[in-house]
Amino acid sequence: MATIQGECGKIELFYDFFGEDEVASTDPSRPLGPFLVAGQGSEGTDAGVPTLDSGLSGVGVITTTDEADHTTLVGTPCAFDVALMGPIMLEARVRFGTDLLTKETFFGLTDVDPVTLSLQTDIITGASSALTNTGTAFVGFYQSAELTDTNDWHAVYKGGTATAVTVSTSLDLDCDAVIGDYQILKLEIDPNGTTRWYVDGVLKKTLAGATSTTADFGVVLGVEAKGSACETLDVDYLLVRANRDWTV
Repeated sequence: MATIQGECGKIELFYDFFGEDEVASTDPSRPLGPFLVAGQGSEGTDAGVPTLDSGLSGVGVITTTDEADHTTLVGTPCAFDVALMGPIMLEARVRFGTDLLTKETFFGLTDVDPVTLSLQTDIITGASSALTNTGTAFVGFYQSAELTDTNDWHAVYKGGTATAVTVSTSLDLDCDAVIGDYQILKLEIDPNGTTRWYVDGVLKKTLAGATSTTADFGVVLGVEAKGSACETLDVDYLLVRANRDWTV
């Protein structure tokens, strides 16, 4: 982190999902509070982030199209550098309102531009207990219907000094998502790439050198359809904290 040069040395982005993104927008990237809605296919029919009618405190429903491997996400452009802006903290309160058997979900950082991002193509995909790290630099939480443990969050990473793991059972956080129940997912990334994964305030994993300290990252909270149905993820809030890069 560069020497602070002004009063606005901290960056904080927060959204409580009282407003909504227009479903079936033709714009592949549109604002939602301080974040943006994007992803491969997010401009298609049925995709968007409407609010939940019965959601007190504001709840958004991240919704995909009904086409396989289409992603809808809430996130940011690639505007964060771990070494220059760390520690970086991401936190979201999320809930699966429907089944977990036809979707995959990612929450974290990636170096891929979010506008056309597909979780499977640009970050990670799974089959049984095998993971294929399709991205070059990312770190976060991952859930997939295509893994043997469809309900569990996995601590995934690539691009740092730690060797990327491709066996899902080695990354399983033993913290199942339960349909209808909220969970608070929190990620802390230090300037040296050391990362901590928390679920509901409990530290689940710490790994040194989990991700790149030179890549430019964007925040991604996204869900992807793995079948022919629209997939959803309820989100109560999304919070990002980082230090400002005073070198630019």
